Amino acid sequence: MRYLFPLFALLLSLAAQAGPPQLFLDVARFRNLDKVQKGAEVEIYVTVPTQSLTYRQRAPKSFQSAAVVTLEVLNADGKPAYREVVTLKPPVLNDTTMAIKNPQSFLKRILLPDGRYTLRGTVRDQYRSANGETTVEQPLVLETPGAGLFLADIVLLARPAANSAGEDNFSRGGYRLTRTPTGFYGRGTENIFFYTELHQAPTDKPLRVHYHLEAADGTAADADASLTPKAGRPTTIVGQLPLGPLPDGPFTLLVEVYGGPGNKKLLGGHRVSGTRNQVDYAPGGAAVGR
Repeated sequence: MRYLFPLFALLLSLAAQAGPPQLFLDVARFRNLDKVQKGAEVEIYVTVPTQSLTYRQRAPKSFQSAAVVTLEVLNADGKPAYREVVTLKPPVLNDTTMAIKNPQSFLKRILLPDGRYTLRGTVRDQYRSANGETTVEQPLVLETPGAGLFLADIVLLARPAANSAGEDNFSRGGYRLTRTPTGFYGRGTENIFFYTELHQAPTDKPLRVHYHLEAADGTAADADASLTPKAGRPTTIVGQLPLGPLPDGPFTLLVEVYGGPGNKKLLGGHRVSGTRNQVDYAPGGAAVGR
């Protein structure tokens, strides 16, 4: 589940500094492994493009921006189920005319019971009084899956998932995940990378996983892989697909799992949307917010 925003290339425009600060929310829902409480483990990935912030000179050839992000999850009655305030202080720059300024991001992982919520993010530019605040909202629906096989939300990544033994918010399923904000793949990117989790799959034999990548004009690419599910715990699915002939613009990635005789019976699937833009570079990997 992802919130759709205008073309992410706007992050690279110096003209963005004249407008209000920007805020992007990416949400992924995973199975809550607590069998007592129904609901989901929700990952909220928040990105603030520093290109849209005001830089204040702190010393000769020393400039820095700062922003405060308020992240809230509201119940259907408007009461908060979660609220946190995070201050972002991007690295000091010696030249504010740099064409690309890497965004600042942070990730929150929270447990929520089943229900309908509103996710709200507000960013405030600390060095701008007028037109210095932006609020973004999106619906969030959590429903505990039934007894059959199911896939968690697919997370699009800026680079391949890397094996990791560490435990922090950027690690999941034994991998270090570098997300790409709003699923944007810019100039110089030849592949998309992704991560998801398979639950409650039969473990008696390998399953077939089918990947379908398709652009808005119908241009498509397909691939298959074999997967042996793990008993008693989620089975991670990580991979990459070449963007190849896909044109610029929106695309969808569909992941399907097949089993049964000849692995021809569809057991479950999930899709995610992204954007390709071969003109503008995507910013580098986002830093962890402080």
